[in-house]
Amino acid sequence: MSPDTVTASAAVIGTDRARARARAARNRTYLVTGSRIAVLLAVVGLWEWLARTAVIDPFNFSMPSKIWDQIRTWVVDGTAQGSLWEQIWYTLYEALLGWVIGVFAGVVLGIALGRVRFAADVLGPYIKVLNALPRIVLAPIFLIWFGLGPASKVASAVVLVFFPVFFNAFQGAREVDRDLVANSRILGASNRQVTLQVVIPSATSWIFTSLHVSFGFALIGAIVGEYIGATKGLGLLVAASQGTFNAAGVYAAMVILAIVALLAEGLLTFLEKRLFRWKPAEAGSAR
Repeated sequence: MSPDTVTASAAVIGTDRARARARAARNRTYLVTGSRIAVLLAVVGLWEWLARTAVIDPFNFSMPSKIWDQIRTWVVDGTAQGSLWEQIWYTLYEALLGWVIGVFAGVVLGIALGRVRFAADVLGPYIKVLNALPRIVLAPIFLIWFGLGPASKVASAVVLVFFPVFFNAFQGAREVDRDLVANSRILGASNRQVTLQVVIPSATSWIFTSLHVSFGFALIGAIVGEYIGATKGLGLLVAASQGTFNAAGVYAAMVILAIVALLAEGLLTFLEKRLFRWKPAEAGSAR
């Protein structure tokens, strides 16, 4: 057999293996997606059956069909506070603004303290004390300070977002390869250049890890603030539904919040994959 024939055969075998791996990955994706849908349908169906047969109290636990009717009513007729989309946007605006401010403050302070050990030694105990506080209880204080408007909800979101982002950025700055930093200095890089071109890129994966969790915290901060006192928002819908013993309304608002959180998580995952295309796939991800 000639060398050209051997090369051609190897290329064909390699192509066939690549196609087989792609087909296996596609089939696994279909299987996982189908299983997720099956689990969701099973839980929803069981919940509906238990409520209709009075195994669980439908007044307290409601049922999926009533929750769907509540969401449809809000979509078509609006809520007592205005259209449903206005309530969603109001909560999303507060959460997004609080998230952006908290992420920015956490990244800047985390990188700064990760780079300057003296500042970390001085401020570290105070940050740990503040992190130990139950930050949800600050929501009533923010309500007194900033009133019923969005500022109090943004403040609640900021304090919940800041700490996970700060600690990840701080750890990412501390975990930078020391040899890489030393080589940069040998090549004449200044402290500013080392921070911008070595430390921050190295800590980016740490920071993105915290972003997935922190946006959920931002939503929690906005919702808790609205629940305590607000003029609009999904948290107000929860409080109003609870006040009228409308369990379907409480669950409907939770479903809407879950959808918003999942969409935000999907967007962050997409951005992370685009930014870190150079990273090798995790072990087991291609099984």
